[in-house]
Amino acid sequence: MTAAEASGVPGPAAAAGGAGPGAPTGSHAGADSPWWSDALSDPWRDPAAPAAVVVTPTASDVPALDPAPGPSARGVRSGLGLVVLVSVITALLAGALGGTLGFVFASRGGLGRGPDLGAANPAPLTQRPPESLAGVVKKVLPSVITVKSPAGGGTSLGSGFIVSSDGYAITNDHVVAGASGATMVTFSDGTTVPAKVVGSDPESDVAVLKLDGPKLTPIQFGDSDSTQVGDPVLAIGSPLALANTVTYGIVSAVDRPIAAGEAGGPTRYYAAIQTDAAVNHGNSGGPLVDAAGRVIGINAVIKSLAADQDQAGNVGLAFAIPINQAKRLAQDIVDTGKARRTVIGAEIEAAYRSPSGGVRLQAVSAGGPAANGGLRAGDVLTRVGGAPLEEPGDLIALVRKYAPGTNVSVEYTRDGARRNAQVVLAADGK
Repeated sequence: MTAAEASGVPGPAAAAGGAGPGAPTGSHAGADSPWWSDALSDPWRDPAAPAAVVVTPTASDVPALDPAPGPSARGVRSGLGLVVLVSVITALLAGALGGTLGFVFASRGGLGRGPDLGAANPAPLTQRPPESLAGVVKKVLPSVITVKSPAGGGTSLGSGFIVSSDGYAITNDHVVAGASGATMVTFSDGTTVPAKVVGSDPESDVAVLKLDGPKLTPIQFGDSDSTQVGDPVLAIGSPLALANTVTYGIVSAVDRPIAAGEAGGPTRYYAAIQTDAAVNHGNSGGPLVDAAGRVIGINAVIKSLAADQDQAGNVGLAFAIPINQAKRLAQDIVDTGKARRTVIGAEIEAAYRSPSGGVRLQAVSAGGPAANGGLRAGDVLTRVGGAPLEEPGDLIALVRKYAPGTNVSVEYTRDGARRNAQVVLAADGK
């Protein structure tokens, strides 16, 4: 027994509810006790001070917490479905609006509508008028041929055109000269037939062929004497073996004296029609036609900047034999087998050159055209038929333009005085 118990005075433990030192921590005197139950066993407390008791309830005494108020799961799902529905409807409306605006812009050309380009409802060009360039080509092309002749271990290729329904055709002499085998011609539709060389005039560069073929279409002849500078022309042929090629240009000059030839071959003379229509190797012998599709010349020579003839190409300087001259020579070949050459009956001084131009006569044949016209050796001829003379070959080229028997005017100087004469040209008699 302790001192407190012996004296009969209740100790602190008794006042606190009778709990002794061995009482478990956390016990309490009552539900309303303000004292901490664990203070009773605190060895450092002041025994005279009252002890506040903190009561820690057991887990079984803690009431369950009520859930926080909020929307139900059904309410959440209902709200999310509404959002999705609104989004889908909005997307559909936006797509419909975009499609409508796109159609409007496409049909009206957009917001900033400008003028319509091109004419409305253009008429189809299924048919070209006969007088159009396409109409002229359609008319002429069936008369044009490609000419191939084996020569020198290779093939000479040129062009030509049909001049009679029974099969006569014209080409250049240099296309068929030296042929070592059968000459073949190809029509514009691709049909190929053999051809025979009837005859030719090397110095005039005209040759006549005879061929057989179905439905031969002869070309229509024009008048080269009435051709004027500036007239539109078409060159048709097989340049560089490209058959049925058509080029377009104008007449650049008339009565252009040409003296041309290959090394070792004859010199060819004619008063050419000059054109800027593109002409290349293979065009030789093909027709130069006017705007009505009438042949006015035979494409024969080009001028080029290339030193090598094989590398020469078009530079806008091409020359054609006037068809009046070529037709006359071809008719002679068909009728007699050879062509007549037109001469003036005089020899030219080849070395003569003068700053003022002209050609000087070295000799005049007695009884010939020049002598009969009053010309003499030493006279300097300046014009023939109104065309000026600059080089010795010019006189030969211009004289051969005319048919034998033609009366031409000749301007000349003698002893410094200008004179005029009328000369009736003749055939050379060969």
